[in-house]
Amino acid sequence: MQVPRLFAGLVDDAAVFPPGSAPLPDAVVAHRRHRSAWYADLVGPLLLPASAVTAGELSGLVDPAEGYVIGLIGDTGIDGLPVALSFLAPDGVTVRQLEVPVAKRGEDPSPGVAALLRLIDKTRAVESCYAEVPLTFGLMSALDALAEARAAGVPVAAKFRTGGLAAELFPTPIELAAVICACRDRELPFKLTAGLHHAVRHRDPETGFTHHGFVNVLAAALAAAGGAEVDAVAELLAATDPVRVVEGARAERDAARPLWIGYGSCSIEEPLTDLIRLGLVNGGYDE
Repeated sequence: MQVPRLFAGLVDDAAVFPPGSAPLPDAVVAHRRHRSAWYADLVGPLLLPASAVTAGELSGLVDPAEGYVIGLIGDTGIDGLPVALSFLAPDGVTVRQLEVPVAKRGEDPSPGVAALLRLIDKTRAVESCYAEVPLTFGLMSALDALAEARAAGVPVAAKFRTGGLAAELFPTPIELAAVICACRDRELPFKLTAGLHHAVRHRDPETGFTHHGFVNVLAAALAAAGGAEVDAVAELLAATDPVRVVEGARAERDAARPLWIGYGSCSIEEPLTDLIRLGLVNGGYDE
């Protein structure tokens, strides 16, 4: 097996988003290449902003017969998603997932969660919806509402931001650990976005920001699913020694990934290269 089950669908293709910001035609071509490559099982759908879809930027780039699959990011807000979905139907594009912020930092996310749940009720063809909840005021109440809806059969999960252009967008290990354990306690899967450029926690020399490592997050999710409490999960998120986080992932390579759905990356090559260097993916040769 070239891409172990633990890493299946881990990395959504966010090529058109910063910092990569690839032109959409280039991103569409590159995504086809990823989907036909030996590491295709690692790659989720191409993520596209609703604003680009409603501007008609995708028109003519895909053949309706090819069954192109995307994730739609609600950069125009919850109310803008139905319009974007209507633009995609004539192009023969399948929307696997919707992802949208339900509040700005400091705002009560409850109204946004309620609005998203109403939209999901009208958009039954979409496989999954992710409510991006700020790690601030009202977080736990929002998770309660999402967990209740999911338990009732609604295809909804949480999404959190783990980086960006400001220091406050990078949660501390203890903050992220608390959220992971909160999702575990509610049986609520989650996605992450931004900042997860490399496998292991590291400091970016250009910005000075310390980024979470995606293998750290994977180790933390495995530990949380196994019953670890917040402090122990935070220790894994804070670790900078690759050995500390890789061994747990290696031991579970053939298992399904618990809790963590995955994340969007503007580069597929960067996480793939890190996984190969760490010996977690075999580099294109059958084991």
